[in-house]
Amino acid sequence: MSATLTEADFNAGESIHWRRNLVVCLAGSFSTLIAMSLLLPFLPLYIEELGVKDRAAIAQWSGAIFGVTFLSAGLVAPLWGRLADRYGRKLMLIRASLGMAVVMSLIGMAHDVWQLFWLRLAVGFLGGYSSGSMTLVATQTPKAQAGRALGLLTSGIMAGSLTGPLIGGFLPPLIGIRATFWLAGGVIFIAFLATTFLIKEAPRPAAARAGSRAGWSALPDKRPIMAMLMTGLLLMLANMSVEPIITLYVQQLVGDPIKVTTFAGLAMSAAALGGILSASRLGKLADRVGHWTVIAGGLAAAALLLIPQALISNAWQLIALRFLMGLALGGLLPCIAAIIRHNAPDSIAGTMLGYSTSSQYAGQVVGPLAGGFVGGRLGMQAVFFATSVLMAAGALYVWASRPRQSR
Repeated sequence: MSATLTEADFNAGESIHWRRNLVVCLAGSFSTLIAMSLLLPFLPLYIEELGVKDRAAIAQWSGAIFGVTFLSAGLVAPLWGRLADRYGRKLMLIRASLGMAVVMSLIGMAHDVWQLFWLRLAVGFLGGYSSGSMTLVATQTPKAQAGRALGLLTSGIMAGSLTGPLIGGFLPPLIGIRATFWLAGGVIFIAFLATTFLIKEAPRPAAARAGSRAGWSALPDKRPIMAMLMTGLLLMLANMSVEPIITLYVQQLVGDPIKVTTFAGLAMSAAALGGILSASRLGKLADRVGHWTVIAGGLAAAALLLIPQALISNAWQLIALRFLMGLALGGLLPCIAAIIRHNAPDSIAGTMLGYSTSSQYAGQVVGPLAGGFVGGRLGMQAVFFATSVLMAAGALYVWASRPRQSR
């Protein structure tokens, strides 16, 4: 089948409305990510309100209820991608936004902690608006503009994840925890309406829709896709491996115990802020110099920046280095999506991007576990050194995996 693929198979879904689609997807992803992440500051309080009084049990339930959404989302991402290929990417965004609007509202009506757990599980199964937006923008945008468009979308996604906890910190005292969830459901419902009436998806040829069943066999060259799946896994693993130890690491650097959480929060947010600022610019740069070059360069820069993080003497140095690391890695996710889009026919682009999302979720699960294990056994500095080695190996792997035309 690969011998018969033409340029039209890769460009079949490009839409003349791609700019409007990008704006709607950007606003929708930003608002849905705010609604999804605003529960972080008050989740333990809500669990206590639902009847769990033991502090250890509250901590365990908080981890399980927060993490189960990512687990379920990672499991179903390839399924939603395949259905998007067959029935349309816009339809999947409508499904995700409506499903999340309903479930988020129901979370505000939970009566016990098990109901909260199952509803958070349902959010992962039914959601996926941001990953669906990446698929739609990647397939509907002209290839020459794909890196910049995906970079802007990634900035919106990261901004939503960063803004959500900030809003969740001051909103519940004003309107209450349950009303906060209802408001979040209302915001997502507005995203559902905008998606339904404003996004215009270009019709795809019947042959492209029928070809979505071919799966991996429809790929002319599987090596670039496999390289991007591994890169997505490695990127998230490297990002998340440091998260469990940052607070403990800052505790060694800060003399005043009251300031530990403040500096830890700043260090975590600095990387996200750097990513927000660089994502669109690196995406635009990748459109000119090549996505493979930007990914390899970003991984190599991050590998170098991780080494001094293990050797610092105060918390401000850590914050500055985490910010620079965010700048280096901010454009990698849109570049990964762009390479998959460039190397997968339109008929299976959603499926391949779904596998990419699953690999990134796997990294988010494995990273904290690996970081906590290495930090506990070998010391916290060892986590930075080990992650640096992984990032350097990833940069070499990406550089060696470039297709011939990219070299």
